[in-house]
Amino acid sequence: MDILTEALGSMRTGHPTSVRTEGRAPWGLRLPPVAGAGFHVVLHGTCWLIPLEEAPDAEPVALSPGDVIFLRDGRGHILADHPSTPAEEEQPEQYRPSSPIGTVTLGGDGARTSLLCGNYHLDQGRPHPLVRQLPEVIHLPTGQGRHPELSAAVQLLRAELDNPRVGSAGIVPALIDSLLLYILRAWLDDQPQAAAAGWAAALGDSAVAPALAAIHEAPSAQWTVESLADRAGLSRAAFARRFTTLVGEPPMAYLTRWRMTSAAKLLRESEAPLTTVAAHTGYGSEYAFAKAFKREYGQAPGGYRRRSRAA
Repeated sequence: MDILTEALGSMRTGHPTSVRTEGRAPWGLRLPPVAGAGFHVVLHGTCWLIPLEEAPDAEPVALSPGDVIFLRDGRGHILADHPSTPAEEEQPEQYRPSSPIGTVTLGGDGARTSLLCGNYHLDQGRPHPLVRQLPEVIHLPTGQGRHPELSAAVQLLRAELDNPRVGSAGIVPALIDSLLLYILRAWLDDQPQAAAAGWAAALGDSAVAPALAAIHEAPSAQWTVESLADRAGLSRAAFARRFTTLVGEPPMAYLTRWRMTSAAKLLRESEAPLTTVAAHTGYGSEYAFAKAFKREYGQAPGGYRRRSRAA
């Protein structure tokens, strides 16, 4: 069971949006907060990511060709050729629609920087704890042999965007979609095993990882702390302590969270009747399921489905 893919899939509420940004020094672009998670890929040239005044403790980040930035909460920020360059907001006349993605052009006539910028539509109202534990800003250089899979994805994106060909309109969105998993895998790989904590450690833990996989694979099973501890090869108390330390909540609390997350996804994306959703998430009756769902989401399943479809 691929927990990383499942966790991200449970939060996704739509397809990524993206644009190519072409800047020639001097240039500065002020980007407002977005609903979801933001990302940037430096295709050519160099630039700086500069935090807004609302984040006084954050430092500007120098970016080089191939660098990838992931903004967990879609926080507002500035991109510029230099930290001292004044930043402007994007103007409609700077955008040019094209295939496979549109382009924003700004700046003067100096050194060129080209970026792929966008955001992933993720439900930040109830983020999966794996995502919640990520740093607010992740910076992943891909030069000099670092993160080879992520580097390969960046190179493919650069090739398709620099020289669009037949099929690019389908290839580029698929690459951008998969880039999110490459980013988070690269970050997880960067965490020293000896010092790893939280979900970075949980996914590789010999006791906790099998329990998480069991919960994700069969959320409808009647799991108990004892049955999960048996799979982990630990006593009930030792397993509960280890699970809570790494995952951030007790086993039964996480089981309920995942059941409700799975139910919400089914309600958003399918026409399955409530009895089917209840059975899929381990509830013996529609009434018991509806009561649990309302306790977690503050509204009945039917109302949640209608509001999600309307949104």
